[in-house]
Amino acid sequence: MPVLKSTEIEARCAATGMRMTEQRRVIARVLAQATDHPDVEELYRRCVAIDDKISISTVYRTVKLFEDAGIIERHDFREGRARYEQMRDSHHDHLINLRDGTVIEFTNPEIEQLQAEIARKLGYKLVDHRLELYCVPLDDDKPRE
Repeated sequence: MPVLKSTEIEARCAATGMRMTEQRRVIARVLAQATDHPDVEELYRRCVAIDDKISISTVYRTVKLFEDAGIIERHDFREGRARYEQMRDSHHDHLINLRDGTVIEFTNPEIEQLQAEIARKLGYKLVDHRLELYCVPLDDDKPRE
């Protein structure tokens, strides 16, 4: 069984007083190492490769527990399945490739400033937002031979 290092997800779980079973630790560590916003089924595949005693229902329950505690964030990128990432201290936005589901995280100060200006012009103070850009590769527009 590969050894995964302790993670910020586990530290946040401990800070909430959550009981951490060994299976929850595996799920937390796999989530923390993910760079691709996995859904529960993909998370399960990765976890079971480490501990074959983890069930899909355990993964579903644990993901829900982590989400409810504000430790991970749920995204619905129009694919009909929820995808997850570790809650971060810094804000970022997402660009989603509709062809292959790749999610690219980015930050752009100009976009952040523009959103705040729009809210202000409409009489509001922006306190939070989520920006998801849905795209296809530029070469999709090229004629096929």
